Amino acid sequence: MHLLLLGVAPVMVIILYIYFKDKFEKEPIPFLFKNFLLGAFASISITFILSSIIAVIFDLPNDNNVFQQFIKAFIIVALVEEFSKYIIVKYYAQRNKEFNEPFDGIVYAVMVSMGFAALENVLYVFQHGVETGIARAFTAVPAHATFAVLMGYFMGKAKFSKNKIRLNLLGLLVATLFHGAYDFFLFINFIPGTIIGAISSLIVGVFFSRRAIKKHQLNSVFNI
Repeated sequence: MHLLLLGVAPVMVIILYIYFKDKFEKEPIPFLFKNFLLGAFASISITFILSSIIAVIFDLPNDNNVFQQFIKAFIIVALVEEFSKYIIVKYYAQRNKEFNEPFDGIVYAVMVSMGFAALENVLYVFQHGVETGIARAFTAVPAHATFAVLMGYFMGKAKFSKNKIRLNLLGLLVATLFHGAYDFFLFINFIPGTIIGAISSLIVGVFFSRRAIKKHQLNSVFNI
């Protein structure tokens, strides 16, 4: 039971943080929960299918090759995972009437991403134990949230823009780039000191995600 709580706790903290950052017009909890569940099950399933197909296409050996790890980080992992979240936000949340201001892009992207992160984190914690759970609570889970905020920022703008396709895809691209950079530095851990690159990329992502949250808060149509 304690392993389950350890796996879920950081996800719940982030969800509550984003929920209360939505200051002016909070989203209905049942719809938020549906997005969370879609992230946990539909998004994970899509990721598994796509990553399996792409892994066969690239057929990368598991060795200490920087270019191969680059492909793995940015395409097999980052692009696939962010795309699996993106399509849930785009085709489910973004089309719903509850998605009625740009900040909602951040809210729903985070909910989908936290559903994904919750299931992934629980599996990791049950497999590798408490130490892994504690480490991921301060790294992988916040990283998923950070990528989601960056994606959601642009997807929130897209909903109310004439450039919907460009802004939606820009959100996917930005999330993929930050996710890929974070994973890449972790994957090349055979090079001493690369953990600094992963931490630095996450810090930069957090900085921009905080700015994205503040910008959408200030520009909320309900901020009157």
